[in-house]
Amino acid sequence: MRLGINLGYWGAGMDGDNLAVAQEADRLGYDVCWAAEAYGSDAPTVLTWVAAQTESIDVGSAIMQIPARQPAMTAMTAATLDSLSGGRFRLGLGVSGPQVSEGWYGVKFDKPLARTREYVEIVRRAMSRERLSYEGEHWTLPLPDGPGKPIKLTVHPQREHIPLYIAAIGPKNLEQTGEIADGALLIFPSAEHLEDTAVRHLRAGREKAGKTMEGFDVCPTLPLAVGDDVNGLADMFRPYTALYVGGMGSRKQNFYNQLAQRMGYEKEAAEIQDKYLSGDKSGAAAAVPHQLIDQTTLLGPVERIAERMQAYAAAGVTTLTLAPAGFTLDERLAALRAGTDALERSGLA
Repeated sequence: MRLGINLGYWGAGMDGDNLAVAQEADRLGYDVCWAAEAYGSDAPTVLTWVAAQTESIDVGSAIMQIPARQPAMTAMTAATLDSLSGGRFRLGLGVSGPQVSEGWYGVKFDKPLARTREYVEIVRRAMSRERLSYEGEHWTLPLPDGPGKPIKLTVHPQREHIPLYIAAIGPKNLEQTGEIADGALLIFPSAEHLEDTAVRHLRAGREKAGKTMEGFDVCPTLPLAVGDDVNGLADMFRPYTALYVGGMGSRKQNFYNQLAQRMGYEKEAAEIQDKYLSGDKSGAAAAVPHQLIDQTTLLGPVERIAERMQAYAAAGVTTLTLAPAGFTLDERLAALRAGTDALERSGLA
């Protein structure tokens, strides 16, 4: 099992620290550094900055939002980043959510599976440097009855095949991800529930495409906090869990809330959402069960984290992406080093 890091969003006042974390991860031999985007910092700019100041760690978008860019533009960005980084770029895609897609980008959040499939097909066709033409429900290239003509990408990526990941939560999205992608980006993963909530759906998609799970990258992100007080460490992540389960989406359409329900927290997920959407964010955080936090993070001494890593590997994880927590840069760097220590102790390195 390999290790990655996730820097999250840029512009939160820790930009210099984030670069230091990425550079330390590079020195320690972490496999990949991911950066996210929502409606603040964009991922490609951050990844270019990180790639320019690291040596061997891959850089990946987790995610580049599908409603934000035409697929040909995404192919251009991916090819450029792969070329500039010396073949270190991984393309992570996702449809985002209804609020961001419609409120920020003005793109209807409809038929997300069909849109994702077409988007991936166009991106891959463009990156292969064949002349681009496509006829689908959501995109037609070139536009008919106009001056457009099939055009070929002029940038040469470093590699013939840039790894393509999809952020997936729901069963149908996971199955399609297994079918059309090289890896899956997962969030709030519980080792105890991973087979049921994710891996079996990914496997079904691989089988649909006539493939096995061999070579497919199952890549969940887990916050990491090191120390002896597991309960105290868990409390650090109450607002984070409450935000996603309670407030990341509408009452009718919150993918993270639905995931918590599939993990057996139906009543608790409803209470967290009720409190969060009514404005009681502290009450929502207090309503998050300790077990839910403990199952979806890496908490405690290095020995305990090593045991949890073994559980994730057994559940099918191939790249474990860590989000090292801490109030200072030194604490985050110490957590990062503890991650490599735990991996070595687990016997999975």
